[in-house]
Amino acid sequence: MVSRRTIALSMVALGGVTVAASGHAADPMKAIYVGGWDCPPCTAWKNKYKAGWVASPEYARITWIEVDAPKLKEAYQERYWPGDLKSVLDQLPRKSGTPRFLLVKNGKVVANEFGGGQWSKFLDELRKQLG
Repeated sequence: MVSRRTIALSMVALGGVTVAASGHAADPMKAIYVGGWDCPPCTAWKNKYKAGWVASPEYARITWIEVDAPKLKEAYQERYWPGDLKSVLDQLPRKSGTPRFLLVKNGKVVANEFGGGQWSKFLDELRKQLG
């Protein structure tokens, strides 16, 4: 039996929403990446940071969700934010811009960073929230 199991569920029919949950599913903390397939800054973030992020100890402690729409201009359309993600979308004051990194704790957005250059700021807040 694997001590740390990561489950990835791709919902291609929903436009590329991907959910990865660690063995700590009881933790209410979620990190949400918002991007678009045609977004050059999103591709740059993925190429530079995503592999390190997925291998990090923080990744194993939260639920990672990707809202990755086929077109970046569609990233904030409700159809790409199924189920409980709709309440997160409703909390965003600005529904544009990718890549965006959201940290959700107990259903509330506690960090909202826009742009690949804000990744380190987002990680700092995530670490602070994890304690």
